[in-house]
Amino acid sequence: MMMANRLIHASALLWALLSLAPRPAHAESWLSDRMDVFGKVSVESRIFPESGIHPGQRSHASGLSLETTAYIEGDGSGSFTITPFLRFDAGDPERTHADLREAYFLTYGDAGDGEWELRLGIDRVFWGVAEARSLVDIINQTDLVEHPNAKSKLGQPMAHFTLSGGWGALELFGLTGHRKRTFPGEHGRFRGRPVVDNSRATYESADEEWHVDLAGRYSNSFGPLDIGLSVFEGTSREPAFAPVFVDQAPPLVVLAPHYEQIRQYGLDAQITTGPVLLKLEAIRRTGGQNRMMQEEDYTASILGGEYIINGPWDTNSDLSLFAEWLRDNRGRNATDALANSVFLGARLGLNDEHGTDFFLGVLDSREADSRVFNAEFNRRLSDSLSLHVESIAHIGFETDETVRDTSRDSFIGISLEYNF
Repeated sequence: MMMANRLIHASALLWALLSLAPRPAHAESWLSDRMDVFGKVSVESRIFPESGIHPGQRSHASGLSLETTAYIEGDGSGSFTITPFLRFDAGDPERTHADLREAYFLTYGDAGDGEWELRLGIDRVFWGVAEARSLVDIINQTDLVEHPNAKSKLGQPMAHFTLSGGWGALELFGLTGHRKRTFPGEHGRFRGRPVVDNSRATYESADEEWHVDLAGRYSNSFGPLDIGLSVFEGTSREPAFAPVFVDQAPPLVVLAPHYEQIRQYGLDAQITTGPVLLKLEAIRRTGGQNRMMQEEDYTASILGGEYIINGPWDTNSDLSLFAEWLRDNRGRNATDALANSVFLGARLGLNDEHGTDFFLGVLDSREADSRVFNAEFNRRLSDSLSLHVESIAHIGFETDETVRDTSRDSFIGISLEYNF
């Protein structure tokens, strides 16, 4: 069961080292002419003002990450893309990991009045239009140790075929080699109680992680309306959890992830009318479990919009205002504690030579008196060096049993990123 992850981690480490190595002057001209290597190295530090609610959790954690891409243009209509990712974290051993974000062969051609494209290998695919969450995005597994916002994704082995024309675009996916979601370890922040033990993961399918999942998506634009319709059938990316007693001294209880077979229908749509963007994401999922470990089919949606103000206060800036309503008909039995919430946010881009921008947002639960405040600042310090500062504050979590374990995990994060 662990073979797929070990192979991906080993490949990521190897390709990271190879892509960083300088190419000798006598390298073959074909490779030197057609290979492009670029990426980023980040040094990061997080400070937690409050001591952790669990023993052994640190109030400070530092680390670094490397993501590099090697793009090789082949003969004709083919190319190879390889993107390994490495992270080292001094605060949580589970956050130290490697992954192949991308490692695929791409080929394409004409199909009548349209085009076809085929990607074979490991890739990342994103679906969705909402700002606070993305309900329809289901192809890739969440890399939860990267960030609590759950927007970072692990690479997924797949065959991805796209047929496009004036009638729209049809994407078909064949997926196998399921990736288990990453979780903080015993000494990590943003974890619940008990700790999740990925080595005890189980699957509903007898094929376990090698079950073949199928997915498809049709997308098109009709004037101001952009719409996508998707379907997925296979192994869920979101696990259910079962407590497991570990016979040791002292006795220990851990959570074992269980990945079920599900079916999900998705809709994402955006209407653009001048400075106003109206957005909708909605899903219907069958086969999964709710927070009480009971099987329950459900419907969830995000309805909202974005309003863009160009040149506020007689400046060259752009100001975007966000408002979204998140709804899950399972109520407090939803697996996401903030699935029924209201999101308000604002992003200010100064449009200066340093690419300076600010973001403020709040996700306010409608089920409990809890909310998450998020603030970000980004600025290029030079052509290659960038600064990112963020702060996440958990308010009212101590009174909500569904999120109480992370009530003291508010933090300030600072990272320096070098692009090459």
